[in-house]
Amino acid sequence: MTSRNIKLALPYAEALLDITTKEGSLDKVINDLTSLSTTLSDSSDLKKALANPTLSSVTKKEIIKSVFKDTVSNTMIKFLMVLADRGRIAYLADVIEIALELAYKKASIQIAYVSSSLELTSSQEEALIERLQKMTGASQIKLKLSVDNSLLGGFIVQVGSKIIDNSVKGQLRQLSAYLGASVV
Repeated sequence: MTSRNIKLALPYAEALLDITTKEGSLDKVINDLTSLSTTLSDSSDLKKALANPTLSSVTKKEIIKSVFKDTVSNTMIKFLMVLADRGRIAYLADVIEIALELAYKKASIQIAYVSSSLELTSSQEEALIERLQKMTGASQIKLKLSVDNSLLGGFIVQVGSKIIDNSVKGQLRQLSAYLGASVV
């Protein structure tokens, strides 16, 4: 996300969170935002349609209603209509991402970005969540998982500004720095 997108998306994300939390629980808002995010990430056609400048806002609003009417609250639908009317619906993914971060922060949920060499099993995820909760003191941890084949083995976790590099590549980098050599 570029700084321009953040500048455009932040006020809308803050307004969305303000409006939706007044009308419902924070958990419902997080569920709606997660549902929107999942739908957008699963459908490249939907993203393209919403970002298409040749489609009218009326057409985009019809698309929004048909896709999201059964999955999110009416308040969320109304907000999406406002974005379409103002020509900002193309920034929906950025608005959702920022709104989710703000909602997690408000709900005391810490986001941990995990890059691993292989997909983690559910028991590994649970163990990681427990350790991160102890380490950060957060009541809840939400994992954002990705697989990075360049790691060779292990994982890298970023929670806030703290980075835990438990990868083979990171250990090789540390060893080479200690020995004064360079690593690929």
